[in-house]
Amino acid sequence: MGSGISGLGSAILAKKQGWNAFVSDMGTIQDSTKIKLEKLGIPFEEKQHSLDKIANADLVMKSPGIPSDAKIIQELDQIGIPVVSEIDWASRFTQATLIGITGTNGKTTTTLLTYHILKNAGFNVGCVGNIGSSFAESVAQDHFDHYVIEVSSFQLEHTYHTRFHIACITNITEDHLDRYQGKMENYVQSKYRISLNQQPEDYFLYCSDDPALLNSHSNQNIDAQKLAFGDEKTDTSAAYLANQEIILDTKNKFSINMNALNLRGKHNRYNSMASAVMANLLDVRKDNIRESLSNFQNMEHRLEPVAKVNGVEYINDSKATNVNSSWFALESMDKPVIWIAGGVDKGNDYKDLKPLVHKTVKLIICLGMDNLKIHQAFQSDVDMIINTQSAKEAVHVASRMAETGDAVLLSPACASFDLFDSYEERGRMFKSAVRSL
Repeated sequence: MGSGISGLGSAILAKKQGWNAFVSDMGTIQDSTKIKLEKLGIPFEEKQHSLDKIANADLVMKSPGIPSDAKIIQELDQIGIPVVSEIDWASRFTQATLIGITGTNGKTTTTLLTYHILKNAGFNVGCVGNIGSSFAESVAQDHFDHYVIEVSSFQLEHTYHTRFHIACITNITEDHLDRYQGKMENYVQSKYRISLNQQPEDYFLYCSDDPALLNSHSNQNIDAQKLAFGDEKTDTSAAYLANQEIILDTKNKFSINMNALNLRGKHNRYNSMASAVMANLLDVRKDNIRESLSNFQNMEHRLEPVAKVNGVEYINDSKATNVNSSWFALESMDKPVIWIAGGVDKGNDYKDLKPLVHKTVKLIICLGMDNLKIHQAFQSDVDMIINTQSAKEAVHVASRMAETGDAVLLSPACASFDLFDSYEERGRMFKSAVRSL
């Protein structure tokens, strides 16, 4: 169900395993996907879910964008047809060691960084999942010994049998609560499903500085060895901070100088800690870990340096679609900031940003159709808030107001869909506008 990356990959894997596959999408199926399905001889339907056809299935793979309370899912539950995630489906057909990473923020960077370390250390490793690559399609076509898998809460909802040798939760803050009946505890539980089938010889890694994780941790039934990372040393610490050194204390105790990290900001210190611990648990040599942490380049649209123009640094953090992401971005700034923010508000509460904005931000440029909440939240913290309705206009205004030594930071704290098709488009248009200055 669903013909996106997960759905297509699952159909490809089903075909290879000798199953009769059928693809159903309530929306329109892309022409390129139709061509692939037709070439494989896989029937499909679009703009509908035909219960009479789907009810003949032995198993239904649900794409993560389809909520559990969707009518068709409820009907399948009543009939008794099992519904699983792509992660659950694909894990049945691989003997690879699985490393799963989830969290509200940081999971993409941590996934990419962990993959980077393992790849550089010579591992036969794949990087898949919520990062944009189909786990199922990779299992059908590749032969990896290890997988680093970014897993969203949506993907974990219908994951029942997958066992992660290493499971990591980077942090949990309010997000997607509309999917979880407005209840934070439901969202938290969806994240903890990553530990569901772990055994005593497996590892569960979490941030000991994260309040939501600490508050819920004692209520979880986790059989794996529990390891923590965070600034302060605790009884379960596998990584902590001491005198500007990250201390790794797992299989082999060693340190990494903070200045050697190629990623900036407190949040990326956590991401680096988590990745280093996971690599160390897999017996990667300390020199390999240090080298990879020093030369890693983060993904596009995540605190991405764009250019320096007239002594002003322009940074693209368009992937920051919630308040917590923008908090980490602002926290990492070490110079006066012109902050470009706004878009589709997801019920944001900006109070946690106010101290940082008051301290760091000299001017806010709103990029969105409705900027009232941002004005109300920060009008007493900055001298000026300016409304714009295009990336080009926002960059033009920023360039006129910025002084040498400033940073112009696009970190919206909001979704992009009022003015852009995606956060990627928003980031690309920002970069294009900067490069045309």
